[in-house]
Amino acid sequence: MTKGFWQPPRLRTLEEEEEERRATWLELFYDLVFVAAIAEVAHYLDGHLSVSGFLCYMLLFVPIWWSWVGATFYATRFDTDDLGHRLLTLLQMVAIAVLAVNVHHGLEESSDGFALSYITVRGILIVQYLIAGYHVPVARSLTNWYARGFSLAVAIWLLSIFVPPPWRFALWILALIIDFGTPLTAGKLVAKIPPSFSHVPERVGLFTIIVLGEAVIGVVRAVAQLQWGILSAGVALLGMSIAFSLWWIYFDSVDGSPLRGMASGKMGISLTWLYFHLPLAIGIAATGVGVEHIIVSSKKAIALPSPERWLICGAVAICLISLAVIHLITCIVGAKHRSKILAAYRIGSAAFILIIAIGGINLSPIVLMVLVALACALQVVLDLLRSRQSLPQANN
Repeated sequence: MTKGFWQPPRLRTLEEEEEERRATWLELFYDLVFVAAIAEVAHYLDGHLSVSGFLCYMLLFVPIWWSWVGATFYATRFDTDDLGHRLLTLLQMVAIAVLAVNVHHGLEESSDGFALSYITVRGILIVQYLIAGYHVPVARSLTNWYARGFSLAVAIWLLSIFVPPPWRFALWILALIIDFGTPLTAGKLVAKIPPSFSHVPERVGLFTIIVLGEAVIGVVRAVAQLQWGILSAGVALLGMSIAFSLWWIYFDSVDGSPLRGMASGKMGISLTWLYFHLPLAIGIAATGVGVEHIIVSSKKAIALPSPERWLICGAVAICLISLAVIHLITCIVGAKHRSKILAAYRIGSAAFILIIAIGGINLSPIVLMVLVALACALQVVLDLLRSRQSLPQANN
């Protein structure tokens, strides 16, 4: 390290207004622990294929995603990459690792371990914001706002340890609402100190890559468990095509421009764009679990059981609806040249897939996967056609 052992936090966004900010090596290393955390929460879903199991999976997923978002938005403003910041990041990584270990019992009597892990992650973030506010007076109003809101949420998490389930989980939901609402109500404070408009979209895209990787791992893991056959190979290829289509749809249309609304205090629309990445991530990871189960079921060549059918169809539908909202917001407040009709196409494909879930009781695994994969691939084709039609307008 060529820098000093400790440097006080500074406001990065003011220093780099004209530069395009990129993820640091520390941030990329930090992401690795979330690969493990997402793998564990996906494994939890793998063993709980039911409506209640999926709801529990979502409740466990949200703190993991929010922990990542908190670290990202702090780093985009105040990261100094000095020894102090690196050590606090290491402590956060350890806490996230413990959080991942406690996922499997996160909603049982021993759920206090999951809560304490999350409290540690958020506590470190609060300390970071207090230190930043002390050294960066211009940002003090914002950092104090975050520190107060996040501290209230942490206090509720701490209180939940002394409350038995299921009321414990009700307190978790209340604390998460406060957590999500704190940035949403910051308004003018964020307008004065906005995040980096190049750094955050890249970081969000990298997290999307992480969950897409988990979907790919699900396909590989399922195939590795079975003797290779035509049906299992076909389902695996279709699962890969779904992951590829979701990747294409997201990265071919997202650009992060809605975040610029934060600079004018439009927190609602900007954070809606950001927050819809949560159901997208939940859906992608669940899609991997669904494909894994369908590959195993394909060996029997019979009608797919209802839990597996609803999991894959519901997960992909959640992804497409989230992509529709993200795309629509980008059209409204971001890139004006994008076609809003693509959002309607995403919703239409999601509705088609949900109809399959309802009426596809007698569908075999391979047929169901063909229909779902075609619905996703159609979005790619429509994107290509729209891009081709927009080229003459762009040239003019």
